[in-house]
This record gives sequence, C-alpha cells and structure tokens, in this order.
Amino acid sequence: MKVRFVAIIALFFAISGVSAETRPLPAPPIIGATSYLVVDARTGHQIASLEPDKAVAPASLTKLMTAYVVFKTLQEGQIQLSDEVTVSEKAWRAEGSRMFIEVGKRVSVEDLLLGMIVQSGNDASIALAEYVAGTESVFAEMMNQYANALGMLSSNFVNSTGLPDDSHYSTSRDLATLARAIINEFPEYYQWYSVKEFTFNDIRQPNRNNLLWRDDSVDGMKTGHTDAAGYCLVSSAQRDGMRVISVVLGTSSAKARIDGSQALLNYAFRFFETRLLFKAGEEIATARIWKSANEFSSLGVLDDLYITVRRGAYDSLESVHSIPAVIEAPVAEGQPLAELTVSLDGEALISEPLRALHDNPTGSFWQRTIDGISLWFE
Repeated sequence: MKVRFVAIIALFFAISGVSAETRPLPAPPIIGATSYLVVDARTGHQIASLEPDKAVAPASLTKLMTAYVVFKTLQEGQIQLSDEVTVSEKAWRAEGSRMFIEVGKRVSVEDLLLGMIVQSGNDASIALAEYVAGTESVFAEMMNQYANALGMLSSNFVNSTGLPDDSHYSTSRDLATLARAIINEFPEYYQWYSVKEFTFNDIRQPNRNNLLWRDDSVDGMKTGHTDAAGYCLVSSAQRDGMRVISVVLGTSSAKARIDGSQALLNYAFRFFETRLLFKAGEEIATARIWKSANEFSSLGVLDDLYITVRRGAYDSLESVHSIPAVIEAPVAEGQPLAELTVSLDGEALISEPLRALHDNPTGSFWQRTIDGISLWFE
C-alpha cells in the first residue's frame, strides 16, 4: 500500500510563473582553494564542494581530532577538566605555535584545551595526548580509531599537532564529518571555539580565526597552516536556526582562507534552508496490523526529521511512504514497519524508516481467528 501526498507550490512562484523546480541556483563562489566542502551541520547535506575527497595535509586542523579524543575521554569520566598535567620536555620543546607551557610545571586539562583550541598550541596538544594515552604515538592510534568510528575513512593521523608527515592526511569531507561530531556531541565544549583570546603565563594570544570578529554569526572553529597544507580553515556559523559548516583547504594566504570561507557561508545561507519535516512522535501514517489488539498502528519517526533544500523548494517536496500489505502482531514501539521517501524534482533526498509509535500486542483468540481467515483473501 502506498500513500502519496504533494505539498502546494508557494504562492510567490505561482504568481510569478516561476516554479521552485525551475528557479535558478547560482554556482558556488570561486575561492582559490585546493579543496572545500560546505554542509548543513544538522542534516549533513552537501551544499557546495570542490574535490572534497582529495587527501591533503590538514595542518593544525588536526587539533579538531585531538580535541574530539580528549572530549570523549572527558565524557567517559577517565579524566577531568580540573586534572593537573605535568608538562614533559617533549611538549615544552614543541615546534610551531605554542601556549608557552613550561617543562615540569602542572597545567589543568581545561587550560591545555583552551591553549590548543584558541592559541593552537602544539605544546598543549602534545601535553594532552601524553596525559590521555601515555605517549603521543599511542594517542595517534586513538585518533585513528575514533576517526574510523565516525566514518572518516580517508584520514590518517600520526601526531596530535598536524606537523608535516607524509602519512598524516585528511579530506574536506572527513573534516566536515569531524566538525559536525564535535558540534552535535559536545555542545558544552564547542563554545570554546568562539573564545577570541586566551591568556596563559601572562601571554595573551588572539584566536587566529578572524571570522569571529568579522561575522557575528560565526562561532568556530579552527585555522591551520603549513607550507605543505597552505592556509586552511574550518568555520561554523548559525543564522536563523540553521548551522552551516565550511571546510576550506589549501588557500594562498590567511586573508584568502577568511574571504573564501565567508563567501561560502554567505552562499549557503542565501540559497539554502534547513526545515523541520516531521516532529519526533508525530503520526505520519497508519498501518493495518493483522491479528493484533489494535487494528491500526501509528507510524512516525523517533527523532525530529530535518531536510536541507534550496530556498523556495520546500513547498515542492514530494513525500511517499511505502507500507507492506501484511504486517502481523505483535508490534513493538520503535519497530520499523514502512519506508518514507522525500523527493524533489524526482530525486530522492531522504529515505527514512517509519517506526511504530506504540506497542501493539497480539490480539485475542477471536481476533487472531477472524484475521487469519481474512488473510486467505488478501
């Protein structure tokens, strides 16, 4: 059994004679990057891209993965933000950007995280890696394990800092996946990515993400630069309830990565929108349940279902749900019973199982008998 329902095209397009399907969508801006990807943070929908699966050196964007591992370790209760970490000579001697911790001194996990996130301290990254895993090399194994669990299958990490190594690489797609995970899994820690400056050891350093000063909607995330990687930036912004993540890799200057990221964010917000399709627990359809206590079961989704589409296209979405002709009791709450497909211009955008919203146990002997006879004629 299939039930089809099609929303009415928006009044504006009806009056103007331009349908949502034919409304032009401009190409993304040209920004002079080696690779980039723009996605909606909630749905993961790909808004714009340039070679998003090209493996490149991630430079200090690596510290997003370092932070993710530390956040996971905090979440599991293995360490605490207040823990004091003794700084090793290796951490103290770290090359590149630093928060200026001193060998033998004790620094809290929280300060090290801020030193890594805001100041991009390589010394802080190594100190955290050694505290969590004993050595940086073991920590790198943890980074790769978590990366694989997140589906970052085109990445490999050999250190916690992003210092150059031929075996250390990632992609725009993988880094966007990682950024989404940090934002969605650790909102209590994500707020640190919007901190504009941090002072440690009487040394004040600003956040290198200049978009935090240029655009009030931007609240993260991380810059990176090496000769091999060029100038890179993962940025995130939220406007009118829609959050967008931009990953820009391999630009020629700090200004180019900022200007390019800003252009991509503006493009995403101007030409796309993310809308709620169905609320969690809302009845979307009903299914006939044979030999059950209740003749019908309500079907829906267990979590709010959102979709990202080009602006003006939402009212042209077409939704179809496919329900098997015969479903027999018992039915458990949350059990997938049907399939929901949402399409635009004939292209399927979402396929999502419809689940039973309530238990529907086996019916009485009489109900089972009557339905059993009826099924002979189905």
